[in-house]
Amino acid sequence: MSHDAHVYVKSQTEYEYARKKRRESMRGQVTTFGIMIFLTLISFSTVIAGFSMYFILPVILLLASVQVVLQLYYFMHMSEKNHNVPAFFLYVGAFFGFVFIITFLTIVWWG
Repeated sequence: MSHDAHVYVKSQTEYEYARKKRRESMRGQVTTFGIMIFLTLISFSTVIAGFSMYFILPVILLLASVQVVLQLYYFMHMSEKNHNVPAFFLYVGAFFGFVFIITFLTIVWWG
């Protein structure tokens, strides 16, 4: 065992600041979770109500994309500092995926 180990003790101000940041983070995650549950209920309601498939499909895709963004930013901590490189790769991948889908939908419709 090392006898040269230094123990850092937080001051009361640092402790209160860390506690406040954790509380804000938890509040944001719980709020986001509630929003996602609400969006899921809207999706189920549109299907149960028997709306046209041409209405249901875009609504569900829109709500799903909103949920993906919420999950990335609040549960995968993409909104925190120093997550720029992973966010960049995520956005580039999403862009290429979107272009890929649009390209093949265009080929199928006009082909």
